[in-house]
Amino acid sequence: MLEEPILSVKNLSKQFGDGCRRCSDPSTRDLIKNYCPSCGMVFACRDISLDLYPGEILGVVGESGSGKSSLMKCLYFDSDVTSGELYLQDEEFYGQNLWTLSAQKKRYIRNHKYGMVYQNPVHGLKMDFTSIGNIAEKLIAAGNRNVDNMKMVGEKLLDTVHIPLFRMKEEPRNFSGGMQQRVQIAKALSNNPPVLFLDEVTTGLDLSVQADVLDLIKRIQREFGISMIVVSHDLAVIRMLADRTIVMLNGEVIENGLTDQILEDPIHPYTQTLVYSLL
Repeated sequence: MLEEPILSVKNLSKQFGDGCRRCSDPSTRDLIKNYCPSCGMVFACRDISLDLYPGEILGVVGESGSGKSSLMKCLYFDSDVTSGELYLQDEEFYGQNLWTLSAQKKRYIRNHKYGMVYQNPVHGLKMDFTSIGNIAEKLIAAGNRNVDNMKMVGEKLLDTVHIPLFRMKEEPRNFSGGMQQRVQIAKALSNNPPVLFLDEVTTGLDLSVQADVLDLIKRIQREFGISMIVVSHDLAVIRMLADRTIVMLNGEVIENGLTDQILEDPIHPYTQTLVYSLL
């Protein structure tokens, strides 16, 4: 019996613009990459389907403008979808298309079922809160009201991500980029989410700091068994983290499979270019 995906995306489309006769019919669509020169419509995501399995890290790789960040925004409800279905293996929401739920229920899923680590920590942290205060904010959003419990959870998580506890009452704006990302990871883990999203989390970090963050992500995945979707333009990051990988170009998935297979025997010319650039 095959294992059921914890998260399943079916035929996701995300468009910017109203469209025209030249681009509205997929069978006759005439685009420049993912752009319609007649009306200016941009197809950020085109008919994307994917499954994320329990305890798995799924990599999403592609160049800037490929649609990978738009995909992540749709999954985390930061952006509305044009069409598609999203299902979570959870008894509260089983069989329900999450994209059709009310704003209140989507907020509940973000607070209880999801964790998110943004490329820019400013989007995931309140820089004028203390580090432990950022974690407490997420815990309060998930319904926790016990101050002692929140302090205990916050201290444990900051220790897990190697933030010295004597700095837990410092504001993240005083931290380095790598430390800010680790605080963001701690905050994302605070509600014990079954699904964690990571969007370009090593971009802009020094190589040694990148390695520390990647090691932390792998350790968290082993210890907590969380399912993760990791977005990156860097195939070296995907190679280190991901069990399976999808490759995106111009809003479409052009290749998918086990990460080792894609690295050793890429099929699509674009994926071949990505892989050979590592050699």
